[in-house]
Amino acid sequence: MALNIKNLRIVSPAFTTLERIPKRYTSEGENISPPLEWSGVPSGTQQLVLICHDPDAPLTRGFTHWIIYGIGPTVSQLAQADGSKFIEGLNSSNQPGYTGPAPPAGHGPHHYYFWLYALNKELDLKPGLNREQLLDAIADHVIEQARLVGIYES
Repeated sequence: MALNIKNLRIVSPAFTTLERIPKRYTSEGENISPPLEWSGVPSGTQQLVLICHDPDAPLTRGFTHWIIYGIGPTVSQLAQADGSKFIEGLNSSNQPGYTGPAPPAGHGPHHYYFWLYALNKELDLKPGLNREQLLDAIADHVIEQARLVGIYES
C-alpha cells in the first residue's frame, strides 16, 4: 500500500514540534498523557492508531511510552490523560497506559515521537499488543501517518 504523508497532522496544545515537553507530562511531573489533536484524516480511514516512542533511550529498540488503538476515524483529539477509552497496548515497561518521559540524567535530550497512523481497515486487535506486534498487524493497512516530536531532558 502506498504511504501518503500530506494531509494528516497531529499537534498538541501543550508543546510544538521539537519543543520541550512540559514537566507535568513526564515521569518527573504528573505522568499524564499530553493533550493531542489531529486533522486531515484521509478519506477511507476506518481506524486510527497512536504510538509514543523514544528512539533515543539506551535500549536496543528504544522505549515505547504509549500505545492506543481502536480509535474511530471521527475522533479528532485526546484530552490530557484521556487514552483509556480506547484499546491500550503495552508500553516498554510491559504495562498498559501512558508512562511519561524519564530519560537517564546526563543522557542528553531525548526525542518523543507521537505517531498517528490512519488505517484503511477496522482491525479487531486484542488489548495488550506491544509496539512490534502492533506495527506488524497494521503494516498492510496504513494509508497515511503523521508525527509530533517533543523533546525532554532530565
